[in-house]
Amino acid sequence: MKSKIQSTVRAAALGAALLVAGAGVAHANKPWHDIGRDAKPAEIKAWDIDVRPDFVGLPKGSGSVSKGEEVWTSKCASCHGDFGESNEVFTPIVGGTTAKDIETGRVANLRVEAQYPQRTTLMKVATVSTLWDYINRAMPWNAPKSLSTDEVYAVVAYILHLGNIVPADFVLSDQNIADVQKRMPNRNGMVYYEPLWKVNGKGDVQNSRCMKNCPIEGDIKSTLPDDMRDAHGNLIEQNRIIGPARGWDTTQPPRKEPLTRKVSMAAPAPTAAVAGGADAKSLLAKNACTACHGVANKIVGPGFNEVASKHKGKPDIESYLVTKIKAGGQGVYGAIPMPAQPQVSDADAKAIAAWIAAGAK
Repeated sequence: MKSKIQSTVRAAALGAALLVAGAGVAHANKPWHDIGRDAKPAEIKAWDIDVRPDFVGLPKGSGSVSKGEEVWTSKCASCHGDFGESNEVFTPIVGGTTAKDIETGRVANLRVEAQYPQRTTLMKVATVSTLWDYINRAMPWNAPKSLSTDEVYAVVAYILHLGNIVPADFVLSDQNIADVQKRMPNRNGMVYYEPLWKVNGKGDVQNSRCMKNCPIEGDIKSTLPDDMRDAHGNLIEQNRIIGPARGWDTTQPPRKEPLTRKVSMAAPAPTAAVAGGADAKSLLAKNACTACHGVANKIVGPGFNEVASKHKGKPDIESYLVTKIKAGGQGVYGAIPMPAQPQVSDADAKAIAAWIAAGAK
């Protein structure tokens, strides 16, 4: 009888303990503890694509200078020039470095601004991994991450050749890229600031945290003169489909009053021409066509109005334009090539072509 009572007491005590423990777990869980799931290894791997200065993360592969020239001509030259000299769209990638810079690892022209004011990419970048990583994740402008691994190696090899860092018959690979790093013109130009490399290091600025209604010290305004605000077309119509940056409506007069903390820093709402126009205009933004073409003005390539006028009356104009959109071309509007746009679906290409054929209005 005594044993039975003791067992009953122990069972009751155990039940109470489990109840309390369960209540503790329920109390400890956050309201969002059952939302979502852990990321799968394959999902993490798809985002974990960074390549570090010590080449951790660099995938296996290779690419020749000659192959890089082919890729460059078809997908890069329209914005950066055939030889990295650029055009009116972006600053030059190549130039300003010498054989002496390759020997010392310090670019002399960076210290002579009056004589060489144009800072090119090869003058500034310290690590070849920076070139590889940026091209891999962000280029081409109109189709980021569309280059294969070997094409990225090839494009980097071509840039390095243009800077006389590697010879014309060079093949860049994961096996020899560390040796190429030893010839980067500005490899010794990076400043090491110890606090920024330590988790517990002291920052290089001394400001208090601010998440909203933050005070703004001084005036914030464009450094461009008024007559240059719209020199390359309305920036709000040239938004890239990747990334957070959004253009301002540069057809409007510049802001006269200084920005205050009560002024929204967000870009203004799209104009009616962008948001309320035909469906084709939304397709232009979706496929990044407006990065190179304005509706009524030339940016890199001709304005859509000019294209419509040039081919007006052609019986096969729509099929012709679809081919140009998908396959690209060169010579019709000058020397700057239009790269192929394989990422544009057939349906989108046909809709855009029909809109242009109808007058691009």
